[in-house]
Amino acid sequence: MSEARDIFARSLELMEAGEVGKWVDLFAPDGVLEIPFPLPGLPDRIAGTDALREYMAVVPQQLKLKFGTPTYHLTEDPGVVVVELTSEGTALATDTRFHQRYVSIVTVREGKITLFRDYWNPWIIIEAVGGPEAFAKASGG
Repeated sequence: MSEARDIFARSLELMEAGEVGKWVDLFAPDGVLEIPFPLPGLPDRIAGTDALREYMAVVPQQLKLKFGTPTYHLTEDPGVVVVELTSEGTALATDTRFHQRYVSIVTVREGKITLFRDYWNPWIIIEAVGGPEAFAKASGG
């Protein structure tokens, strides 16, 4: 496996375990998480480990995730991995189960994630937490 693939696989293990602090530690200090289709009211780009730590802190309090087996696609750059995967999740506030599909494009340089671009459907999460009003309340909106 490539270093990028190994680091991505580790990122899934950490997210499943709710270890978002260790997940953020996989990033370079100026690493970026891009979510091209973000949840309403939340940013589509989070830069730097301090901002990532703050942004991700609520995830284990709100969601439990179990990822399926990823499908990896080769790229010309060994530091870039393109991955398709799914998760089975539970919104903890409502105990509602959901199924999510992802496409992730992750760039690793010198052993750290410099860019993690994550495509997924935000409406699946919104519905799982009880709809737009419940989501707005849960996210401080």
